[in-house]
Amino acid sequence: MSAAAEAGLRRILAVVDLLIDAVDEDTLVPALLPLLLGAVPGDSIVWSPRAGCADRPLTLPAGLLTEDLRNAFAREAADDCLVAHTTLGPGTPMRRSTLQTREEFHALAAYADVYRPLGAEQQLAMSFPAGYAAGAPRKVCVAISRGGSDFSDDDVAAAALLRTRLSRVLNRLAPPPPPSPVTRRESAVLALLARGLTNQQIARRLAISPRTVDKHLEHAYAKLRVGGRVEAANAWLTRERTAVRLAP
Repeated sequence: MSAAAEAGLRRILAVVDLLIDAVDEDTLVPALLPLLLGAVPGDSIVWSPRAGCADRPLTLPAGLLTEDLRNAFAREAADDCLVAHTTLGPGTPMRRSTLQTREEFHALAAYADVYRPLGAEQQLAMSFPAGYAAGAPRKVCVAISRGGSDFSDDDVAAAALLRTRLSRVLNRLAPPPPPSPVTRRESAVLALLARGLTNQQIARRLAISPRTVDKHLEHAYAKLRVGGRVEAANAWLTRERTAVRLAP
């Protein structure tokens, strides 16, 4: 292994060591940013704790993004293919140069208003699932910028290695909220749903309106963390089988 490769590996292992010992996110992230900027060398790093939301990002150097820069980014980010990759796409580590030419980058309104003032001629960005915030799934976006040569294949590989570990640790530090209990009426609706009854049939059986059945199911879907009738029926049947096995 070359001296450069050994140095890169040491930088990655320093990040991994920090992640292993992490006990809370507020302590982790400020210590993490300089290590990330060493593992994937750049001039600055932006950590957006909820990708696609208005929460103020954390940066190194601190205070990198002024209010004017944040406002310009909010106005113009929709036309940026790298932003689309991290907020709407798969979020794998991606160099800007892989997505667009230098001329296309410089033609962006965001280049003149945001990236050029930051000296961000080269960028590597990624996003990843990062547990839950306010009861909802969260995705963190990380963007590393520099003004000189482009990021190498080794930089992309290092970012991919760290992305998996970052996601795993943040999922541990920000677990999903405990499920809300299903009410007695929601239980009755779910039991009939699991037997294959339609909403109209459930409404007649329980002497309520079909609209009320819809509302009960909507609330039950959220509590069971499912997206539709089949998933809800399967989840309810699984619960009932588990309860029978556990009964004395």
